[in-house]
Amino acid sequence: MSFDAHVRRALDALPPDLARGLENVAVVVEDENPDDPHLLGLYQSGDYGPHTVTIYRRPLEEAFHDPEELEREIRVTVLHELGHYFGLDEDRLAELGYD
Repeated sequence: MSFDAHVRRALDALPPDLARGLENVAVVVEDENPDDPHLLGLYQSGDYGPHTVTIYRRPLEEAFHDPEELEREIRVTVLHELGHYFGLDEDRLAELGYD
């Protein structure tokens, strides 16, 4: 399964009430963050445009070689960044197991 397909699968598995709460959110895949190449994902608030969740392919693939583990970590990263969209901070995300 391709990396993008794993991201789509994580989004498709969102509970319906959570998915309905997403408004004006773009989820994109990029190779890596130019400022922090070890960053797995990033949420950026959209003051005048869409909110953006970026999932970084290269650091995830380099850190997680097992396909099942990679899929799990992509899901965790997607949920972590969407958690920021819903206003959760790092401490709360860690409590939920999305760190």
